[in-house]
Amino acid sequence: MIFIALEPIDTPVEERFMPRITFLPMNRTVEVDAGTTVLEAAHEHDIALEGACEGSLACSTCHVIVAREWYPRLEAADDEEEDMLDRAFGVTPTSRLGCQLQITDDLDGITVTIPEYSVNIHVDKKRGGA
Repeated sequence: MIFIALEPIDTPVEERFMPRITFLPMNRTVEVDAGTTVLEAAHEHDIALEGACEGSLACSTCHVIVAREWYPRLEAADDEEEDMLDRAFGVTPTSRLGCQLQITDDLDGITVTIPEYSVNIHVDKKRGGA
């Protein structure tokens, strides 16, 4: 049997910086590793944010509204995300898809609102809609 010695991490886990996201309307703040998407953060912390396509940019169910003061700090949405946002319910000028919005250290403290409604064609068809 071969054992490999792992180098110790310089900073203890409890001292490592982790960016925070506040989800509204539940007013819940969570810490996440940098690079985590808003959708992943919601799912990791049992926050109800739908992600019907599991983050593959094939739907708009993870639509979130970024607080106006945070929006200028974000990287611009690409054309594919903009196309999917066109299908989302209740889009605002600061809307983004949670699966495409990666949290960085610079976004520590960002606030996003989960809209009351989303468009999920698969679920809507089962309910007799769409």
